[in-house]
Amino acid sequence: MATEIKVPVLGESVTEGTIAEWLKQPGEAVAADEPIASLETDKVAVDVPSPVAGIMSQHMVAVGDTVEVGAVIAIIEEGASTGAAPAAPAAAKAEAPAPAASEELLTPAQTMSPAVRRAVLEHGVDPSTIKGTGKDGRLTKEDVLAAAEAKAKGGAAPAPAPAPAPAAVAPAATGGARGEERVKMTRMRQTIAKRLKSAQDNAALLTTFNDCDMSAVIEARDKYKDLFAKKHDIRLGFMGFFAKAACLALKDVPAANAYIDGDEIIYHDYVDISVAVSAPNGLVVPVIRDADKKGFARIEQDIADFGARAKAGTLTMEDMTGGTFTISNGGVFGSLMSTPIINPPQSAVLGLHRIEDRPVVRNGQIVIRPMMYLALSYDHRLIDGREAVTALKIIKEAIEDPTRMLIDL
Repeated sequence: MATEIKVPVLGESVTEGTIAEWLKQPGEAVAADEPIASLETDKVAVDVPSPVAGIMSQHMVAVGDTVEVGAVIAIIEEGASTGAAPAAPAAAKAEAPAPAASEELLTPAQTMSPAVRRAVLEHGVDPSTIKGTGKDGRLTKEDVLAAAEAKAKGGAAPAPAPAPAPAAVAPAATGGARGEERVKMTRMRQTIAKRLKSAQDNAALLTTFNDCDMSAVIEARDKYKDLFAKKHDIRLGFMGFFAKAACLALKDVPAANAYIDGDEIIYHDYVDISVAVSAPNGLVVPVIRDADKKGFARIEQDIADFGARAKAGTLTMEDMTGGTFTISNGGVFGSLMSTPIINPPQSAVLGLHRIEDRPVVRNGQIVIRPMMYLALSYDHRLIDGREAVTALKIIKEAIEDPTRMLIDL
């Protein structure tokens, strides 16, 4: 019996998505509840499971097609046994052209997203030798980059099989052949681009800066990290300190925790902090709910969970809905200073950066301290300069003297 596989409900206000990847090809066996396709929405990638066991009969749409909730995307033959793969429709055939010579190193049995495939080709690693950390053991871009780095350092990553010599190409003026690749933007990347451009177009963006001595926080982490990990089974990181410091600042400067709706200002008596996290398909911002009511351990646990699920592609729409303030840590990538863009409709975002030893003056003496530049970008339509500077100063003072966070100063 043939069963139609339809696009599931994707979340509130989400009516369509894009087929990002087929996880099952025509002729392959499918178990009940096994993902058969990856569907990309404006915010997250969602796996579409099969409600029945059987054989994938055919794809009704191709990779890159936009499909609405309830649309039929595939047919599963229940109770069928594996055999010759039935003919796929033209749309499905079109998505898998014959590989170019440079793609010979890719293992046919491995299902890879376009981003992973490009990373494999660019870095010349053999994907069959890499252990995937994504959902169901699938490769992620980070897995490929880690393998490439290990290979460059002379690690265990083996060299890929040599690719067949490409057809002769007339050398360019630079002495070698040059190529270009045109890749369609993912749905998530298109949404990110629209939202960030909208923030620039609609908000009066301004950034205020300060520097922060991280000595006290580093000392506290070094002193209590083992006890903290033993009691809470989670590492004590810097983000928990900054989240609690931000809660202090937003309590004293409520405009930084508000947003504009038409000709009204919406203030919140709670703090939901959006934390910018890197995912294989782009930057996502899951939300720590009621951060002002949570302790360090719960905040660190939430952040660790978000990071793991972002890498695995299992964040949900609910995880990223809402948020009253954002923290973005560019320091993990080595950024010294930046001007982060607000996450609409929020009105402020805190940018963290790398920690580096710098000479500073303390009590008339030049000393070396671990310093970090802080940046607070804000919507000047709602937040005055005095309020923005005050909020950032509160964060700075709380980090430099963490006791303030315990006694609510």
